[in-house]
Amino acid sequence: MTRASAGNFLPGIRAGLFALALGGLTAGTVSSSAQAEISAAFRQAVAEAASGSGSVAKFYRENGYQAIWTGSDEASRQRRNALLTALKETHAHGLPDRSAEVSALMQQMREVRTTRDIGTIEAALSQALVDYATDLQTGLLVPSRIDDGMVRKKHTVDGASFLAGIQDEQPYAYMRSLVPASPQYRALMREKLRLEQILAGGGWGPGVNAKKLEPSDQGPAVITLRNRLMAMGYLQRSAARSYDAALEKAVQSFQSDHGLETDGVAGAGTIAEVNKPVSNRLKSIIIAMERERWLTPDRGERHILVNLTDFTAKIVDNGDVTFETRSVVGKNTHDRRSPEFSDEMEHMVINPSWYVPRSIITKEYLPKLQSNPNAVGHIQITDRRGRVVNRGSADFSQYTARNFPFSMRQPPSSRNALGLVKFMFPNKYNIYLHDTPQKSLFAREVRAFSHGCIRLAQPFEFAYALLAKQSENPKEFFHRILSSGKETKVPLEQKVPVHIIYRTAVVSGKGRAEFRRDAYGRDAKVWAALERAGVVLPGVQG
Repeated sequence: MTRASAGNFLPGIRAGLFALALGGLTAGTVSSSAQAEISAAFRQAVAEAASGSGSVAKFYRENGYQAIWTGSDEASRQRRNALLTALKETHAHGLPDRSAEVSALMQQMREVRTTRDIGTIEAALSQALVDYATDLQTGLLVPSRIDDGMVRKKHTVDGASFLAGIQDEQPYAYMRSLVPASPQYRALMREKLRLEQILAGGGWGPGVNAKKLEPSDQGPAVITLRNRLMAMGYLQRSAARSYDAALEKAVQSFQSDHGLETDGVAGAGTIAEVNKPVSNRLKSIIIAMERERWLTPDRGERHILVNLTDFTAKIVDNGDVTFETRSVVGKNTHDRRSPEFSDEMEHMVINPSWYVPRSIITKEYLPKLQSNPNAVGHIQITDRRGRVVNRGSADFSQYTARNFPFSMRQPPSSRNALGLVKFMFPNKYNIYLHDTPQKSLFAREVRAFSHGCIRLAQPFEFAYALLAKQSENPKEFFHRILSSGKETKVPLEQKVPVHIIYRTAVVSGKGRAEFRRDAYGRDAKVWAALERAGVVLPGVQG
Protein backbone atom coordinates (compact mmCIF):
# COMPACT_ATOMS: atom_id res chain seq x y z
CA MET A 1 0.00 0.00 0.00
CA THR A 2 1.38 3.41 -0.91
CA ARG A 3 1.15 6.35 1.41
CA ALA A 4 -1.27 8.06 -0.97
CA SER A 5 -3.66 5.13 -1.17
CA ALA A 6 -3.64 4.74 2.59
CA GLY A 7 -4.79 8.31 3.04
CA ASN A 8 -7.39 8.66 0.30
CA PHE A 9 -9.89 6.23 1.76
CA LEU A 10 -12.70 8.71 2.36
CA PRO A 11 -14.08 9.61 -1.06
CA GLY A 12 -17.64 9.03 0.07
CA ILE A 13 -17.37 11.20 3.17
CA ARG A 14 -18.15 14.87 3.09
CA ALA A 15 -15.30 16.88 4.57
CA GLY A 16 -17.92 19.03 6.22
CA LEU A 17 -19.27 16.07 8.13
CA PHE A 18 -15.84 15.50 9.66
CA ALA A 19 -15.53 19.13 10.48
CA LEU A 20 -18.91 19.14 12.16
CA ALA A 21 -18.02 16.08 14.15
CA LEU A 22 -14.89 17.79 15.35
CA GLY A 23 -16.51 21.13 15.92
CA GLY A 24 -14.42 22.48 13.06
CA LEU A 25 -17.04 24.56 11.22
CA THR A 26 -17.75 28.04 12.30
CA ALA A 27 -20.92 28.86 14.09
CA GLY A 28 -21.98 30.81 11.01
CA THR A 29 -22.02 27.67 8.87
CA VAL A 30 -24.51 25.78 11.02
CA SER A 31 -26.42 26.65 14.13
CA SER A 32 -24.71 26.22 17.48
CA SER A 33 -27.39 23.74 18.54
CA ALA A 34 -26.78 21.57 15.47
CA GLN A 35 -23.06 21.77 16.06
CA ALA A 36 -23.49 20.67 19.67
CA GLU A 37 -25.78 17.83 18.66
CA ILE A 38 -23.30 16.48 16.10
CA SER A 39 -20.39 16.83 18.52
CA ALA A 40 -22.34 15.00 21.22
CA ALA A 41 -23.22 12.19 18.81
CA PHE A 42 -19.53 11.81 17.92
CA ARG A 43 -18.48 11.71 21.57
CA GLN A 44 -21.13 9.15 22.43
CA ALA A 45 -20.17 6.95 19.50
CA VAL A 46 -16.49 7.04 20.47
CA ALA A 47 -17.31 6.34 24.12
CA GLU A 48 -19.48 3.35 23.24
CA ALA A 49 -17.03 1.92 20.72
CA ALA A 50 -14.10 2.33 23.13
CA SER A 51 -15.91 0.96 26.19
CA GLY A 52 -14.32 -2.46 25.79
CA SER A 53 -10.78 -1.08 25.91
CA GLY A 54 -9.65 0.67 29.05
CA SER A 55 -6.66 2.36 27.42
CA VAL A 56 -8.61 3.72 24.44
CA ALA A 57 -11.45 4.93 26.64
CA LYS A 58 -8.94 6.57 28.99
CA PHE A 59 -7.28 8.43 26.13
CA TYR A 60 -10.52 9.94 24.86
CA ARG A 61 -11.73 10.86 28.32
CA GLU A 62 -8.48 12.71 28.91
CA ASN A 63 -8.43 14.49 25.55
CA GLY A 64 -12.08 15.55 25.68
CA TYR A 65 -13.10 13.16 22.90
CA GLN A 66 -11.15 15.06 20.28
CA ALA A 67 -10.57 13.05 17.11
CA ILE A 68 -7.03 12.19 16.01
CA TRP A 69 -7.83 10.08 12.92
CA THR A 70 -11.04 11.22 11.28
CA GLY A 71 -10.37 14.88 10.62
CA SER A 72 -10.09 16.26 7.11
CA ASP A 73 -6.81 17.98 8.00
CA GLU A 74 -3.36 16.88 6.85
CA ALA A 75 -2.29 15.72 10.34
CA SER A 76 -5.18 13.25 10.54
CA ARG A 77 -4.44 12.00 7.03
CA GLN A 78 -0.79 11.41 7.94
CA ARG A 79 -1.78 9.44 11.03
CA ARG A 80 -4.14 7.25 9.03
CA ASN A 81 -1.47 6.68 6.42
CA ALA A 82 1.20 5.78 8.96
CA LEU A 83 -1.03 3.38 10.88
CA LEU A 84 -2.42 1.53 7.87
CA THR A 85 1.01 1.23 6.29
CA ALA A 86 2.39 -0.30 9.52
CA LEU A 87 -0.52 -2.73 9.78
CA LYS A 88 0.25 -3.95 6.28
CA GLU A 89 3.84 -4.71 7.31
CA THR A 90 3.33 -6.78 10.47
CA HIS A 91 4.82 -9.82 8.69
CA ALA A 92 8.24 -8.15 8.93
CA HIS A 93 8.05 -8.72 12.70
CA GLY A 94 6.81 -12.29 12.58
CA LEU A 95 3.37 -11.15 13.70
CA PRO A 96 0.05 -12.26 12.19
CA ASP A 97 -0.86 -10.73 8.86
CA ARG A 98 -3.35 -7.89 9.38
CA SER A 99 -4.15 -7.08 5.76
CA ALA A 100 -7.69 -8.39 6.22
CA GLU A 101 -8.13 -6.02 9.15
CA VAL A 102 -6.81 -3.15 7.02
CA SER A 103 -9.30 -4.03 4.29
CA ALA A 104 -12.11 -4.12 6.83
CA LEU A 105 -11.12 -0.73 8.23
CA MET A 106 -10.93 0.71 4.72
CA GLN A 107 -14.37 -0.67 3.90
CA GLN A 108 -15.78 0.65 7.15
CA MET A 109 -14.40 4.10 6.32
CA ARG A 110 -15.79 4.06 2.80
CA GLU A 111 -19.23 3.27 4.18
CA VAL A 112 -19.30 6.14 6.67
CA ARG A 113 -22.53 8.10 6.33
CA THR A 114 -23.28 9.50 9.76
CA THR A 115 -21.55 11.18 12.64
CA ARG A 116 -22.02 8.00 14.62
CA ASP A 117 -20.16 6.08 11.90
CA ILE A 118 -17.28 8.52 12.22
CA GLY A 119 -17.06 8.04 15.98
CA THR A 120 -17.08 4.28 15.55
CA ILE A 121 -14.22 4.29 13.04
CA GLU A 122 -12.30 6.78 15.17
CA ALA A 123 -12.30 4.32 18.07
CA ALA A 124 -11.55 1.38 15.75
CA LEU A 125 -8.42 3.05 14.40
CA SER A 126 -7.26 3.83 17.92
CA GLN A 127 -7.80 0.24 18.99
CA ALA A 128 -5.86 -0.97 15.95
CA LEU A 129 -2.89 1.18 16.97
CA VAL A 130 -2.99 0.02 20.59
CA ASP A 131 -3.17 -3.65 19.58
CA TYR A 132 -0.34 -3.29 17.08
CA ALA A 133 1.95 -1.35 19.42
CA THR A 134 1.29 -3.69 22.36
CA ASP A 135 2.05 -6.82 20.30
CA LEU A 136 5.19 -5.20 18.91
CA GLN A 137 6.55 -3.98 22.23
CA THR A 138 5.54 -6.77 24.62
CA GLY A 139 4.87 -9.77 22.40
CA LEU A 140 1.86 -11.55 21.00
CA LEU A 141 1.77 -14.38 23.56
CA VAL A 142 1.65 -14.76 27.34
CA PRO A 143 4.63 -17.00 28.26
CA SER A 144 3.09 -18.63 31.33
CA ARG A 145 0.15 -19.89 29.27
CA ILE A 146 2.50 -21.86 27.02
CA ASP A 147 4.70 -23.76 29.48
CA ASP A 148 4.85 -23.75 33.27
CA GLY A 149 8.59 -23.18 33.14
CA MET A 150 8.14 -19.95 31.21
CA VAL A 151 7.35 -17.84 34.24
CA ARG A 152 8.63 -14.60 32.75
CA LYS A 153 6.36 -11.63 33.38
CA LYS A 154 6.13 -9.34 30.39
CA HIS A 155 6.68 -5.66 30.94
CA THR A 156 3.54 -3.56 30.81
CA VAL A 157 2.76 -0.66 28.50
CA ASP A 158 0.18 2.12 28.63
CA GLY A 159 -2.01 1.90 25.54
CA ALA A 160 -3.18 5.47 25.97
CA SER A 161 0.42 6.63 25.65
CA PHE A 162 0.59 5.18 22.13
CA LEU A 163 -2.36 7.33 21.09
CA ALA A 164 -0.87 10.40 22.72
CA GLY A 165 2.42 9.66 20.96
CA ILE A 166 1.01 9.52 17.46
CA GLN A 167 -1.02 12.63 18.17
CA ASP A 168 1.98 14.64 19.34
CA GLU A 169 4.77 13.39 17.09
CA GLN A 170 5.44 12.91 13.38
CA PRO A 171 3.30 9.83 12.58
CA TYR A 172 5.73 7.87 10.42
CA ALA A 173 8.64 8.50 12.76
CA TYR A 174 6.49 7.57 15.72
CA MET A 175 5.41 4.27 14.17
CA ARG A 176 9.07 3.43 13.49
CA SER A 177 9.91 4.23 17.12
CA LEU A 178 7.55 1.50 18.31
CA VAL A 179 9.86 -1.22 16.92
CA PRO A 180 11.94 -2.73 19.78
CA ALA A 181 15.22 -0.86 19.86
CA SER A 182 17.48 -3.69 21.02
CA PRO A 183 20.31 -4.48 18.58
CA GLN A 184 19.40 -8.15 18.84
CA TYR A 185 15.84 -7.53 17.66
CA ARG A 186 17.00 -5.50 14.67
CA ALA A 187 19.56 -8.20 13.81
CA LEU A 188 16.88 -10.89 14.02
CA MET A 189 14.68 -8.86 11.66
CA ARG A 190 17.50 -8.76 9.12
CA GLU A 191 18.13 -12.48 9.47
CA LYS A 192 14.43 -13.19 9.05
CA LEU A 193 14.42 -11.31 5.75
CA ARG A 194 17.58 -13.11 4.61
CA LEU A 195 16.15 -16.55 5.37
CA GLU A 196 12.86 -15.69 3.69
CA GLN A 197 14.77 -14.85 0.53
CA ILE A 198 16.68 -18.15 0.73
CA LEU A 199 13.43 -20.05 1.33
CA ALA A 200 11.85 -18.38 -1.70
CA GLY A 201 14.89 -19.44 -3.74
CA GLY A 202 14.53 -23.10 -2.85
CA GLY A 203 16.60 -23.42 0.32
CA TRP A 204 20.08 -24.83 0.82
CA GLY A 205 19.75 -27.82 -1.45
CA PRO A 206 19.50 -31.57 -0.76
CA GLY A 207 20.18 -32.94 2.72
CA VAL A 208 23.20 -35.05 3.59
CA ASN A 209 22.46 -38.78 3.54
CA ALA A 210 25.13 -40.20 5.84
CA LYS A 211 25.60 -41.26 9.44
CA LYS A 212 29.13 -39.89 9.75
CA LEU A 213 31.65 -38.11 7.56
CA GLU A 214 35.19 -37.22 8.49
CA PRO A 215 38.42 -35.89 6.95
CA SER A 216 39.71 -37.89 3.94
CA ASP A 217 36.25 -39.32 3.16
CA GLN A 218 34.98 -39.11 -0.42
CA GLY A 219 31.75 -39.80 -2.22
CA PRO A 220 28.35 -38.26 -3.00
CA ALA A 221 27.54 -37.50 0.67
CA VAL A 222 30.75 -35.47 1.03
CA ILE A 223 29.83 -33.46 -2.07
CA THR A 224 26.33 -32.86 -0.70
CA LEU A 225 27.81 -31.69 2.62
CA ARG A 226 30.20 -29.43 0.74
CA ASN A 227 27.39 -27.93 -1.35
CA ARG A 228 25.11 -27.38 1.64
CA LEU A 229 27.82 -25.62 3.66
CA MET A 230 28.61 -23.48 0.63
CA ALA A 231 24.94 -22.49 0.37
CA MET A 232 24.91 -21.63 4.08
CA GLY A 233 27.97 -19.40 3.73
CA TYR A 234 30.43 -21.55 5.66
CA LEU A 235 32.57 -22.50 2.67
CA GLN A 236 33.91 -20.65 -0.34
CA ARG A 237 32.97 -22.01 -3.75
CA SER A 238 34.81 -25.28 -4.24
CA ALA A 239 34.91 -28.23 -6.63
CA ALA A 240 36.71 -30.47 -4.13
CA ARG A 241 35.25 -33.97 -4.01
CA SER A 242 36.90 -35.08 -0.77
CA TYR A 243 36.61 -34.11 2.89
CA ASP A 244 39.61 -31.79 2.73
CA ALA A 245 41.03 -29.24 5.18
CA ALA A 246 38.76 -26.47 3.89
CA LEU A 247 35.65 -28.60 4.45
CA GLU A 248 36.88 -29.61 7.90
CA LYS A 249 37.32 -25.94 8.83
CA ALA A 250 33.84 -25.15 7.50
CA VAL A 251 32.37 -27.98 9.60
CA GLN A 252 34.12 -26.61 12.68
CA SER A 253 32.69 -23.13 12.06
CA PHE A 254 29.23 -24.63 11.62
CA GLN A 255 29.63 -26.65 14.82
CA SER A 256 30.69 -23.55 16.74
CA ASP A 257 27.63 -21.65 15.53
CA HIS A 258 25.31 -24.48 16.52
CA GLY A 259 26.60 -25.34 19.99
CA LEU A 260 28.31 -28.55 18.91
CA GLU A 261 31.74 -29.88 19.79
CA THR A 262 34.12 -28.37 17.25
CA ASP A 263 35.97 -31.54 16.28
CA GLY A 264 35.57 -31.03 12.52
CA VAL A 265 33.88 -34.41 12.15
CA ALA A 266 30.36 -34.49 10.74
CA GLY A 267 28.85 -37.01 13.10
CA ALA A 268 25.17 -37.79 13.56
CA GLY A 269 24.52 -34.65 15.64
CA THR A 270 26.27 -32.35 13.21
CA ILE A 271 24.59 -33.86 10.16
CA ALA A 272 21.19 -33.57 11.84
CA GLU A 273 21.80 -29.84 12.33
CA VAL A 274 23.20 -29.37 8.82
CA ASN A 275 20.05 -31.00 7.42
CA LYS A 276 17.65 -28.69 9.27
CA PRO A 277 15.68 -26.91 6.52
CA VAL A 278 15.53 -23.15 6.08
CA SER A 279 11.93 -23.17 7.28
CA ASN A 280 13.04 -24.66 10.60
CA ARG A 281 15.66 -21.95 11.11
CA LEU A 282 13.18 -19.27 10.09
CA LYS A 283 10.76 -20.49 12.75
CA SER A 284 13.54 -20.22 15.34
CA ILE A 285 14.21 -16.62 14.29
CA ILE A 286 10.53 -15.67 14.52
CA ILE A 287 10.29 -17.33 17.94
CA ALA A 288 13.41 -15.47 19.07
CA MET A 289 11.83 -12.17 17.97
CA GLU A 290 8.76 -12.94 20.06
CA ARG A 291 10.94 -13.86 23.04
CA GLU A 292 12.95 -10.66 22.58
CA ARG A 293 9.70 -8.69 22.80
CA TRP A 294 8.97 -10.32 26.14
CA LEU A 295 12.10 -8.85 27.73
CA THR A 296 11.99 -5.42 29.28
CA PRO A 297 13.65 -2.77 27.07
CA ASP A 298 15.80 -1.77 30.05
CA ARG A 299 18.04 -4.81 30.54
CA GLY A 300 20.51 -2.88 32.72
CA GLU A 301 23.78 -1.29 31.64
CA ARG A 302 25.40 -4.22 33.40
CA HIS A 303 23.40 -7.42 33.47
CA ILE A 304 23.80 -11.18 33.62
CA LEU A 305 22.44 -13.24 30.74
CA VAL A 306 21.92 -16.98 31.11
CA ASN A 307 20.82 -18.75 27.94
CA LEU A 308 19.45 -22.15 28.88
CA THR A 309 19.78 -23.57 25.37
CA ASP A 310 23.49 -22.90 24.87
CA PHE A 311 24.50 -23.58 28.48
CA THR A 312 26.32 -20.28 29.06
CA ALA A 313 26.27 -17.45 31.57
CA LYS A 314 27.51 -14.02 30.53
CA ILE A 315 28.13 -10.65 32.09
CA VAL A 316 27.16 -7.88 29.69
CA ASP A 317 28.39 -4.30 30.12
CA ASN A 318 26.86 -1.62 27.90
CA GLY A 319 26.00 -4.19 25.26
CA ASP A 320 29.38 -5.95 25.23
CA VAL A 321 29.99 -9.40 26.72
CA THR A 322 32.78 -8.86 29.25
CA PHE A 323 32.74 -12.32 30.81
CA GLU A 324 31.42 -15.69 29.68
CA THR A 325 31.51 -19.15 31.19
CA ARG A 326 29.97 -22.54 30.53
CA SER A 327 27.02 -23.53 32.66
CA VAL A 328 25.02 -26.57 33.66
CA VAL A 329 21.24 -26.10 33.74
CA GLY A 330 18.26 -28.06 34.96
CA LYS A 331 17.77 -31.63 33.83
CA ASN A 332 15.11 -32.13 31.16
CA THR A 333 12.45 -33.53 33.47
CA HIS A 334 9.26 -31.80 34.55
CA ASP A 335 10.39 -30.98 38.08
CA ARG A 336 13.98 -29.94 37.24
CA ARG A 337 13.89 -27.76 34.12
CA SER A 338 15.26 -24.30 34.84
CA PRO A 339 12.58 -21.60 34.60
CA GLU A 340 12.80 -18.43 32.52
CA PHE A 341 12.51 -15.16 34.39
CA SER A 342 14.33 -11.95 35.33
CA ASP A 343 15.39 -10.70 38.74
CA GLU A 344 18.22 -8.80 40.43
CA MET A 345 21.38 -10.30 41.92
CA GLU A 346 21.82 -8.84 45.39
CA HIS A 347 24.73 -10.70 46.97
CA MET A 348 27.05 -13.67 46.86
CA VAL A 349 27.79 -16.16 49.61
CA ILE A 350 31.36 -17.41 49.92
CA ASN A 351 31.74 -20.81 51.66
CA PRO A 352 28.00 -21.43 51.48
CA SER A 353 26.01 -24.05 53.29
CA TRP A 354 23.61 -26.01 51.15
CA TYR A 355 20.15 -25.97 52.64
CA VAL A 356 18.54 -28.90 50.89
CA PRO A 357 15.27 -27.97 49.18
CA ARG A 358 12.19 -29.65 50.60
CA SER A 359 11.47 -31.36 47.29
CA ILE A 360 14.88 -33.07 47.27
CA ILE A 361 14.56 -34.06 50.94
CA THR A 362 11.22 -35.79 50.46
CA LYS A 363 11.73 -37.24 46.98
CA GLU A 364 15.36 -38.34 47.17
CA TYR A 365 16.72 -38.38 50.71
CA LEU A 366 13.79 -39.58 52.84
CA PRO A 367 13.49 -42.94 51.02
CA LYS A 368 17.23 -43.46 51.53
CA LEU A 369 17.01 -42.60 55.24
CA GLN A 370 14.10 -45.00 55.66
CA SER A 371 16.28 -47.78 54.26
CA ASN A 372 19.43 -46.69 56.10
CA PRO A 373 19.44 -43.95 58.80
CA ASN A 374 23.13 -43.31 58.06
CA ALA A 375 22.57 -42.67 54.36
CA VAL A 376 23.75 -39.32 52.90
CA GLY A 377 26.00 -38.94 55.91
CA HIS A 378 27.57 -35.75 54.56
CA ILE A 379 24.24 -33.98 55.18
CA GLN A 380 23.29 -32.73 58.65
CA ILE A 381 19.71 -33.34 59.77
CA THR A 382 18.38 -30.60 62.04
CA ASP A 383 15.15 -30.02 63.94
CA ARG A 384 13.07 -26.85 64.00
CA ARG A 385 15.45 -25.29 66.57
CA GLY A 386 18.49 -25.99 64.41
CA ARG A 387 19.77 -28.81 66.64
CA VAL A 388 21.48 -31.75 64.92
CA VAL A 389 19.33 -34.89 64.98
CA ASN A 390 20.87 -38.13 66.29
CA ARG A 391 20.37 -40.51 63.37
CA GLY A 392 20.77 -43.54 65.60
CA SER A 393 17.74 -42.65 67.71
CA ALA A 394 15.52 -41.39 64.88
CA ASP A 395 12.88 -43.62 63.29
CA PHE A 396 12.58 -42.26 59.77
CA SER A 397 10.10 -44.97 58.77
CA GLN A 398 7.33 -43.15 60.64
CA TYR A 399 7.53 -40.11 58.38
CA THR A 400 6.06 -39.34 55.00
CA ALA A 401 6.83 -36.60 52.51
CA ARG A 402 4.01 -34.60 54.09
CA ASN A 403 4.97 -34.81 57.77
CA PHE A 404 8.79 -35.09 57.70
CA PRO A 405 9.68 -32.52 60.41
CA PHE A 406 13.39 -31.99 59.80
CA SER A 407 15.61 -29.81 57.67
CA MET A 408 18.84 -30.91 56.01
CA ARG A 409 22.02 -28.92 55.56
CA GLN A 410 25.42 -29.55 54.05
CA PRO A 411 28.08 -27.42 55.81
CA PRO A 412 30.64 -25.42 53.78
CA SER A 413 33.36 -27.51 52.16
CA SER A 414 34.92 -28.21 48.78
CA ARG A 415 32.52 -31.15 48.48
CA ASN A 416 29.46 -29.00 49.13
CA ALA A 417 26.83 -29.35 46.41
CA LEU A 418 27.06 -25.59 45.86
CA GLY A 419 30.83 -25.62 45.75
CA LEU A 420 32.54 -22.64 47.35
CA VAL A 421 30.40 -19.73 46.22
CA LYS A 422 26.81 -19.02 45.27
CA PHE A 423 25.27 -15.94 43.66
CA MET A 424 21.87 -14.91 44.94
CA PHE A 425 18.93 -13.13 43.33
CA PRO A 426 16.19 -14.15 45.82
CA ASN A 427 13.15 -15.51 44.01
CA LYS A 428 10.21 -17.77 44.71
CA TYR A 429 11.60 -20.43 42.36
CA ASN A 430 14.69 -20.94 44.57
CA ILE A 431 16.98 -20.57 41.55
CA TYR A 432 20.48 -19.13 41.78
CA LEU A 433 23.95 -19.45 40.23
CA HIS A 434 26.65 -21.43 42.01
CA ASP A 435 29.89 -23.37 41.96
CA THR A 436 29.88 -27.18 41.89
CA PRO A 437 32.32 -30.00 42.70
CA GLN A 438 31.12 -31.86 39.57
CA LYS A 439 33.55 -30.18 37.18
CA SER A 440 33.52 -32.98 34.60
CA LEU A 441 30.00 -32.09 33.48
CA PHE A 442 31.22 -28.88 31.86
CA ALA A 443 33.03 -30.90 29.19
CA ARG A 444 29.71 -32.28 27.93
CA GLU A 445 28.07 -30.88 24.80
CA VAL A 446 24.60 -30.94 26.37
CA ARG A 447 24.78 -29.80 29.98
CA ALA A 448 21.35 -30.31 31.53
CA PHE A 449 21.99 -32.12 34.81
CA SER A 450 21.03 -29.90 37.76
CA HIS A 451 17.89 -29.69 39.87
CA GLY A 452 17.14 -26.34 38.26
CA CYS A 453 19.86 -23.98 39.50
CA ILE A 454 22.63 -22.75 37.21
CA ARG A 455 26.09 -24.18 37.86
CA LEU A 456 29.09 -22.22 36.62
CA ALA A 457 32.33 -23.61 35.19
CA GLN A 458 34.34 -20.57 36.36
CA PRO A 459 32.60 -19.34 39.49
CA PHE A 460 35.66 -17.66 41.00
CA GLU A 461 36.32 -15.62 37.86
CA PHE A 462 32.62 -14.76 37.74
CA ALA A 463 32.91 -13.46 41.31
CA TYR A 464 36.01 -11.41 40.48
CA ALA A 465 34.16 -9.77 37.58
CA LEU A 466 31.23 -8.83 39.81
CA LEU A 467 33.44 -7.58 42.65
CA ALA A 468 35.62 -5.51 40.32
CA LYS A 469 32.99 -2.76 40.53
CA GLN A 470 33.45 -2.43 44.28
CA SER A 471 36.95 -3.69 45.11
CA GLU A 472 40.38 -2.56 43.95
CA ASN A 473 41.67 -6.11 44.19
CA PRO A 474 38.64 -8.39 43.81
CA LYS A 475 40.65 -11.60 43.61
CA GLU A 476 42.52 -10.90 46.84
CA PHE A 477 39.27 -9.83 48.55
CA PHE A 478 37.49 -13.02 47.45
CA HIS A 479 40.25 -15.41 48.50
CA ARG A 480 40.74 -13.75 51.86
CA ILE A 481 37.16 -14.63 52.72
CA LEU A 482 37.38 -18.04 51.05
CA SER A 483 40.45 -19.03 53.07
CA SER A 484 38.62 -18.26 56.33
CA GLY A 485 36.30 -21.19 55.68
CA LYS A 486 33.43 -19.20 57.20
CA GLU A 487 30.11 -18.78 55.49
CA THR A 488 30.12 -15.10 54.49
CA LYS A 489 27.52 -12.99 52.74
CA VAL A 490 29.00 -10.32 50.45
CA PRO A 491 26.44 -7.73 49.29
CA LEU A 492 26.75 -6.25 45.83
CA GLU A 493 26.88 -2.48 46.19
CA GLN A 494 24.94 -2.20 42.94
CA LYS A 495 22.36 -4.88 42.20
CA VAL A 496 22.81 -6.61 38.87
CA PRO A 497 19.79 -7.63 36.74
CA VAL A 498 19.73 -11.32 35.87
CA HIS A 499 17.88 -12.53 32.78
CA ILE A 500 17.42 -16.27 32.40
CA ILE A 501 16.37 -16.72 28.79
CA TYR A 502 15.74 -19.53 26.33
CA ARG A 503 16.95 -18.72 22.83
CA THR A 504 17.48 -21.28 20.11
CA ALA A 505 18.42 -18.48 17.71
CA VAL A 506 20.66 -15.48 18.33
CA VAL A 507 22.64 -13.21 16.07
CA SER A 508 26.23 -12.83 17.23
CA GLY A 509 28.15 -9.59 17.42
CA LYS A 510 29.74 -10.58 14.11
CA GLY A 511 26.32 -10.60 12.47
CA ARG A 512 26.05 -14.36 11.94
CA ALA A 513 22.99 -16.24 13.15
CA GLU A 514 23.69 -19.02 15.63
CA PHE A 515 21.26 -21.78 16.49
CA ARG A 516 20.79 -24.18 19.38
CA ARG A 517 18.67 -27.24 19.94
CA ASP A 518 15.28 -26.92 21.63
CA ALA A 519 16.57 -28.48 24.85
CA TYR A 520 13.27 -28.48 26.76
CA GLY A 521 10.91 -28.50 23.77
CA ARG A 522 9.63 -25.06 24.74
CA ASP A 523 10.17 -23.45 21.36
CA ALA A 524 7.98 -26.08 19.73
CA LYS A 525 5.21 -24.98 22.07
CA VAL A 526 5.85 -21.31 21.34
CA TRP A 527 5.65 -21.92 17.59
CA ALA A 528 2.40 -23.86 17.97
CA ALA A 529 0.96 -20.94 19.97
CA LEU A 530 2.17 -18.44 17.36
CA GLU A 531 0.51 -20.49 14.62
CA ARG A 532 -2.75 -20.54 16.58
CA ALA A 533 -2.47 -16.76 16.83
CA GLY A 534 -2.12 -16.50 13.04
CA VAL A 535 1.64 -16.43 12.41
CA VAL A 536 2.66 -18.29 9.24
CA LEU A 537 5.80 -18.71 7.18
CA PRO A 538 6.02 -17.02 3.76
CA GLY A 539 4.47 -19.08 1.00
CA VAL A 540 2.13 -21.02 3.30
CA GLN A 541 -0.50 -18.39 4.04
CA GLY A 542 -4.00 -19.72 3.91
